[in-house]
Amino acid sequence: MAVSRRDFFKLSGGGLAASLGLSFAHLEAKAEDLTIRYAKETTSICPYCSVGCGMIVHTLGGNVVNIEGDPDHPINEGSLCPKGSSVFQLRDNKARVTTPMYRAPGASEWKEVSWDWALDEIALKIKKTRDASFMPTSKIKIKEKVGSVEVEKEIEAVVNRTMGMASVGSAALDNEECYLYQKFLRGLGLVYIEHQARI
Repeated sequence: MAVSRRDFFKLSGGGLAASLGLSFAHLEAKAEDLTIRYAKETTSICPYCSVGCGMIVHTLGGNVVNIEGDPDHPINEGSLCPKGSSVFQLRDNKARVTTPMYRAPGASEWKEVSWDWALDEIALKIKKTRDASFMPTSKIKIKEKVGSVEVEKEIEAVVNRTMGMASVGSAALDNEECYLYQKFLRGLGLVYIEHQARI
C-alpha cells in the first residue's frame, strides 16, 4: 500500500494523539462580545506626521474604546505605524498634561496657569518681539536699463516684516487651518515660516 507524505503525517498525528489519550471533544469555539460591538464608529486622520493616514475611532459612552487603521483609506489601507497605533494614549493617558504649564525665568518647577493667562502672555510676547524687530522698509539693489546700459541702484522698498520671530507648523493642521495660520503669520510680518512636514 502506497502512503503519501500527507497521509503519513495525518496517520502519525492521529496515532500520537491516540497514544497520549488526547481528546478534543470538550473544546468548543466560544464567541466573546467585542468591546466595539455597540460602539459608535467615526473616521479620523492620524495627527502625528504629514502622511495623513486614516483611522477608525470607536467610542462608547463618550469614551474611546478602540482605534484602528481605516481599510477604506487610500493612503494606509488599514495599517498604522507604531506612532499611529499609540494614538489611543493622546486622550487616555494619566501622564498627559491637560492645562497650560508655565516655568518662570530662573525657576526650577512648572506651575499650572489658566488658558486666559497663557494666551495673554503669548500675545504680549508676540507684540513685544514684533515691535522690537519690525522693519517697515529695507534697502534693496535693483538693475534697470538707462538707454542701452544696465545700471545698478539702491532703493528703499516697503517690506513690513519682522525677522525676530519664526514659526514651525504642525502636521495635525488640515489645509484650511494651514491657510488661516499662514494668513495670520503673514499679517504679523513673519518671513521665517516652516512646516513640520519638511523637517
